[in-house]
Amino acid sequence: MKRILVVDDDTSLRIYLEEELVEMGYEVLTASSAPEALKIIEKEPIDLVVLDIRMPGMTGIEALPRILGLKENLPIILNTAYSQYKDDFMAWAANAYVVKSFDLTELKEKIQELLKEQTAAVQPAQP
Repeated sequence: MKRILVVDDDTSLRIYLEEELVEMGYEVLTASSAPEALKIIEKEPIDLVVLDIRMPGMTGIEALPRILGLKENLPIILNTAYSQYKDDFMAWAANAYVVKSFDLTELKEKIQELLKEQTAAVQPAQP
């Protein structure tokens, strides 16, 4: 079962994402801050991170290189209500950028796409 880490300081949104992703068949871990997420990533096997940008203490943009420093090929989706960060050079290190919405269609599609790519990259080529 694929493990997704949802990082968001908004409790209600974090719970909503967790419920929706569990319903899709994923195991979901959650963190309310970037430092908490980094601790989880150090200790737990994670297949993908859904990362908010605007959080107190450390932003998702600040956490992004630290996460990749811990697990270089870990797919990361920046999930934010603020579209202006899409042009931030550091945001380019993420695999995807999704503007928050209560319609999770785009986010769910990106998650499935990135996990499929990750699985395909791990599979040996067929002769």
